[in-house]
Parts: sequence; C-alpha cells; structure tokens
Amino acid sequence: MQTFVTDVLCIGAGLAGERVAIAAAEAGFDATCLSIVPARRSHSAAAQGGMQAALGNCSMGEGDSPDVHFVDTVKGSDWGCDQEVARLFCDNAPIAMRQMAHWGVPWNRVVPGKRHYYKGGERFEKEEKAEKAGLITARAFGGTAKWRTCYTSDGTGHTVLYTMDNRAAQLGVTVHDKVEVVSIIHDAGQCLGAVARCLRTGELRVYLAKATLVASGGFGRIYRESTNAVINDGGAHAAVLDTGVVPLGNMEAVQFHPTGIVPTYILVTEGCRGDGGTLLDVNGERFMHLYEPEKAELASRDVVSRWMMHHIREGKGVKSPYGEHLWLDIRHLGERHIRVKLREVDEICHNFLGIDPVESLIPVKPVQHYSMGGIRTNKDGKAYGLEGLFAAGEAACWDMHGFNRLGGNSLAETVVAGMLVGAKLVEYLRGREAVWNTAAVRDAVLRVEDRIERLRTGTDGGENVYAVRDAMQDALQDGVHIFRNADGLGRAVDSLREIHARAKRLGLRSNGVGANPELAMALKLPGMVRLALCVAHGALMRTESRGSHAREDHPERNDRDWLNRTLATWPGESDELPTLTYEPATRVMEMPPGDRGYGNGTIIPMDAGENNS
Repeated sequence: MQTFVTDVLCIGAGLAGERVAIAAAEAGFDATCLSIVPARRSHSAAAQGGMQAALGNCSMGEGDSPDVHFVDTVKGSDWGCDQEVARLFCDNAPIAMRQMAHWGVPWNRVVPGKRHYYKGGERFEKEEKAEKAGLITARAFGGTAKWRTCYTSDGTGHTVLYTMDNRAAQLGVTVHDKVEVVSIIHDAGQCLGAVARCLRTGELRVYLAKATLVASGGFGRIYRESTNAVINDGGAHAAVLDTGVVPLGNMEAVQFHPTGIVPTYILVTEGCRGDGGTLLDVNGERFMHLYEPEKAELASRDVVSRWMMHHIREGKGVKSPYGEHLWLDIRHLGERHIRVKLREVDEICHNFLGIDPVESLIPVKPVQHYSMGGIRTNKDGKAYGLEGLFAAGEAACWDMHGFNRLGGNSLAETVVAGMLVGAKLVEYLRGREAVWNTAAVRDAVLRVEDRIERLRTGTDGGENVYAVRDAMQDALQDGVHIFRNADGLGRAVDSLREIHARAKRLGLRSNGVGANPELAMALKLPGMVRLALCVAHGALMRTESRGSHAREDHPERNDRDWLNRTLATWPGESDELPTLTYEPATRVMEMPPGDRGYGNGTIIPMDAGENNS
C-alpha cells in the first residue's frame, strides 16, 4: 500500500480545491489535490453563466458596489446566510475577478457605443461609455439589482478552471486523478488525512497531511433528476459525516434550477434569461411576469422554480413521454448572439436534443442543481469538530448562501473562498509540526479493507447496489422536492430509514476486483443514504418556508422561531436518523430581516410573540 505525505491535502481539484492549493504553494508548502477525474474535467468546468462581482463597468451595472451585492446576497438567501461571510465574499469578489484576469481568464469586455439589451422581455438600447472600453463587462442574473455577472460567453467555468489549472501546474501543485476518498483519518480531535482508493487499480492509498481540505463539490446525485455530473454523489461529504463529530449545515436547503433540459436534465445557463430569454407555457405564452411583475424570469431561482411548477399544476405544462415541462425561448436573441455568447447552450441543444435554439423552443423544467448545505465551517473555512480539517466551495456550508443562492455567486465563491480560506490555511500551517498516530492510520485502513472484503464475499447480505441507490433517489424525488409537506417528508424519512437498513446489507454481483465501479458505489452508498436522511429529516423538522425550502403546510417564513442554521451529525453506525441541533443563522446582523421584494409569502417577524422553537 502506498502512503503519501504532504503539507496540504485537497480532496477535489476543481476551482475551490486548486485555488486553496495555489495559496499553499505560493507560501512554499507542498500541496496535493485528489480528483475522481482529471482536474480539467472537474464539475467546475460545467458552470456556464458567470461569476458575480461588483465591478460596475457596464452601463447596466452603473452604481454597483459591494454594498449592493451584499444586499442582493442576503435577500437571495432569504436571511438564512451568515452575514459576516456574505460581507467577506462581496468585498473580495472584485479582487478575485481581477486576479483571475491577471492569470489569464479571457473575460468578455466592454465595447463602447450603443448596444441593445433585453429586460423583462423588451428590447432597449444603452450607451456603453468609451472610457470603460476594455474593462470586464457583465450580464444580468436573477435576484440582482445590477448587472454584475462577469462571464466568458457561456463557458465561464471552463475558461476559469483551465486558467486555474495552469497556475497550479506552474507552482508545482501535485494532482492525483482517478483517486476517490473512502474515509477521513482522525484521532483525538485531529484530522490526519484520508484513505483513498485508486480507480485505475482498485488499490487503497493513505494520504497524510498537516491540513486537509474538502472541496469535492455538491452531492446532487443523491437525486435522480439533477444537473450535477455523476461524480457529484457526496462521497466526501459522507466520509466527513461518518467521523461522527463534524456536522453538516443546512442540508435541507437544496436548490432546484429552473432550466434543466428535458429529458437529460443538463443545465442551460441562467444567462439565457439574463440575456433576454423568456419562459413560455403550453400555449406559447409568457407567464412569469404575471407572478413576478418586477423581476419576471429574473427573480431568484427558488422563486422561478416554484412558479414554474405552480404553472404546470395549473394545467399549463407541455405533456411529453418524460413528464410535463415548459419552454425556454431564446430565438429572439438572434443567431449571432446564440452562436457566440450562448455557444455551449447551442451545442447542448444540438447534441442532446437535436434542435437548433435559433429556430426552436428548448424544453425545460426545474431540477436539482446545487447544495447550499455542506460541511459546516467557520468564516475561516475551518470545519467544526476536527482540528486541521477545512472545507471550501459547494462542499462547504461556509455559509454565504443560506437557503437560496443567487446565480453567479457560487462560481465566484470557489475562487473568493479559495483565496480567503487558502490564506487562513497557510496561517494554520506556519510553524506547525506533523505528528501522526500510526495506530489510528492503521485502524482506518483496516476498517476500509474489512468493508471491501465483506462486500466481495456478501457477508452482510445480497442487496443490489443499484436497486438501493434507485430507491434512495426515488424517495427524495417524490417527497423532498420543490414543494414539501409533512406527509410527503414523513414518508420519505420512513422510506430512507428502510433503505438505510438495506444499504448495510449490500452484496456485489461482480468480483469487486480492480477498477470496479460496483464496488466504488457500494463503498459510498450507505453514506449517501445518510446524506439523504440529513436532507429529509432536516426538512421535516423545519416547519417554515425559507428560500428553497418551501413547506406547503407552513407557507410563512418564520423569523421568530427559525432564523437559524440546522447542524446534522451522525454519531454512530447504529443510528437510524441524524442528530439535529441549531445555531443562529448569523451572529453579525448587519441587515435585519425584511421582505425580499419578490416571491410574495408572509413573514412571522423576530419579535412576534414567544419563541416556540
């Protein structure tokens, strides 16, 4: 068995992981990134629309500032975010975007002269000032007062990740791809590293580090219909949860993106609507302006997704063999705009739907997209419960998104959090000596080896890995979706408890030898079901509606009882449900709770009578 020793172990080689590794390497520390796929195939590359930062360069962004960005972010979170973290993010986002430009990101730039734009479905002209020529420009995204989403056509994640990977290679960051973490090694409250499995050979490896960062992205693949890549299955989250001491924050906060294409559920960017695209129903009529007169298609994602599903419930959906959907119309943007500024959307439509978006409507519906919940950290990115463990990006509950994130804030978060958390991790490393308890390392490896042997021999039972996974996905899809209620959530929790028991009795159909995908799924599946239970149980207990968590039986946002963050831990192997505790949503209340300005909904204010939580 191979053992690797490094200063910083980054679990994940996407934008957040590599940005932290770069910070460590610039300070003279060894950094190793682990990735299930080659670094440039990390899911960061799939992000299309752009990154929010208050630069105020384009005419539609005039007057923007970090203060305005902060207000939008807190409103977008439905006051569920940590406002101190949101402030850190908004203040540092412009710095990070300009740094990425310096490193080589080819941002779209301001072109002076009269340009035409769309807002609320209407075309208009604005003058782009000559003195702004060549500066980073921006497009509109949902829930924002100003246009501030920096972009490179609709391939922003791709260009930024390639630039980041070049910088990491330049600084000597080591990347081990086709490697998947199975468990976190820890002893006496200290994180020591991880046990991982080589996906080429099936052999186990040990990685020991002074500091370990989890930046593995989201866990959307616990749902059946998701825009996430197949690698985003929550394996690293499950490994952290299985320590029994590190909590996951706000797991019930799951975002559904309005425009996943039907039937593959691949995302088409919010930039389509930001650039002027409209949503149409079965009659070919716009409808979002009827529900949201001010924001229309550019309300926040949770709001647009709910109104879309409501409209389908009203009988206005388009029937298809894959269920009902609605239409996204970008035809009026014109061929040049679609081929140049929405070229990835153009390619997706041609390759996966066999249609030309210049001439045809795009079939879309809301599907699971993003995990606001994740490994709970403080503002420095340090995970609760284990010294030496950090998290950043979508894997973390840092928590700048609260119960709904704004489009463009997450991709920006990867580099902003990577920059800030990377600096704090470097402070942690300076002067730190490495001490590893070899007995704890050996025990961690033996536990994984025992699990593999029991799966190969069928010692615990013969449950089919993929049947159990499908049952988990069905339970979430049916009961823990856009609209939630006690009956549906209760049934989902009961089903998932039974599925969890089945997940402890897995047996392989294959021999489990070598690079075996069935074994890889079997190793992480029990942990994935535990993640699903954290989502479902947290949603059942939260008796209010806030952001993406929409309870039909509790439609009001309850600031009196629920202005807090859920913390879910899984103390022992025999447990059937996570232990839930709560902490204040924010300790620094820069912006008191109020009305979002979109989404309707009633609010129970903080001072409305006695607290019953």
